Amino acid sequence: MRSTTRPTRVAIAGLHGYGAVHIEQIARMGPSVRLVAVADPLPPSPGSLPAATAVYTDLDVLLSSVPDIDVVIIATPLDTHFDLAARALRAGADVYLEKPPVTSISDFDRLLDLERTSEGSIQVGFQGLGLHDSPAFLEAIEEIGEVTAIGAIGLWQRPDAYWNRSRWAGRRVLDGIDIVDGVVTNPFAHAIASALHLAGVRDRTEIARIDVDLYRANPIESDDTSVVRIRTAHGVTITGAFTLCAADPVEPVLEVMGSAGSLRFHYTADRIERSDGTITRLERRSLLENLIAHRGDRRIDLLSPLRASAPFMAVLDRIRSAAAPMPIPREFLSRLDETTTIVTDIAGWIALAVAEHATFAELGAPWTENPADAPSRERPAFAATADQLRGAL
Repeated sequence: MRSTTRPTRVAIAGLHGYGAVHIEQIARMGPSVRLVAVADPLPPSPGSLPAATAVYTDLDVLLSSVPDIDVVIIATPLDTHFDLAARALRAGADVYLEKPPVTSISDFDRLLDLERTSEGSIQVGFQGLGLHDSPAFLEAIEEIGEVTAIGAIGLWQRPDAYWNRSRWAGRRVLDGIDIVDGVVTNPFAHAIASALHLAGVRDRTEIARIDVDLYRANPIESDDTSVVRIRTAHGVTITGAFTLCAADPVEPVLEVMGSAGSLRFHYTADRIERSDGTITRLERRSLLENLIAHRGDRRIDLLSPLRASAPFMAVLDRIRSAAAPMPIPREFLSRLDETTTIVTDIAGWIALAVAEHATFAELGAPWTENPADAPSRERPAFAATADQLRGAL
């Protein structure tokens, strides 16, 4: 057990993305946690940091200049995660590593090995796992019996600016380094990680098969509209259908089917909806607070330890090694306010994919490679709106 007589000293690498959220969280945590230093090649916005915070352009310089760093938060581009996490561990710090932790299985295994031989621990920023430990959540899951299938729906919009925000946005590889910044592995990574956890998958050896069906409507390398279907060694099927090209955004949801019932888990809204319509609000535990508590007492388990990301990394690696996403033909696209690309009828196709645990290609979506080869069926005439889909969910 470590001494807690002084404030926990925190450093952040990466200020101009999700790092800003961590700055705000630390400010709310009171005097027991202190942000002592930050590192980012770009200077912080005026007034965004506590007055005494040291500012560096490089994490190595920060770690060599500022003594007694307890926790390093890494909220930097995906291709930097491994190197920065390794440096923080070697400096004796615990690490809060934003998702996805790294971008290949080989780097994941290397980071696991480094964590095992260091004194530090890594917490991965799958914030949804901070809900899974809630007593109300555990009670609701127990009520539906053994989990038999999970469907995940994600319908968001991302404008052109999202893909132009950085060199690595929407890339599969950059400067010879894997990036894998697609709809499944980044924006809706939380859905996949939560689904795998709910299905009882704790190691990648418990995954029997992963099917991916990847498409892109935007002029990017990675996928922005995709289906991933995971069959576990225990017989559970997880189907996630996601897009960043929806005409009407809808709050993402996991529909969890069990031997004794079902429920809907709205992981961004911190609530569960039972089959009778009852809504249960969930208490979200802070992963950063949990990491700090774990540093003070190693008997306190992490909510999202690095090793628990192994099943998610198997999915990411399947997508990384898959063929490049197919472009969706222009006749199935439209533009919203000249800033955002929309896939025609995508809400309906996503709802159908999850309902039937099928890929877009298997359903015969007209923008897939060989829609005529799909099983003979009457093609649905979709008119799914956001309100209709919310009602169906």
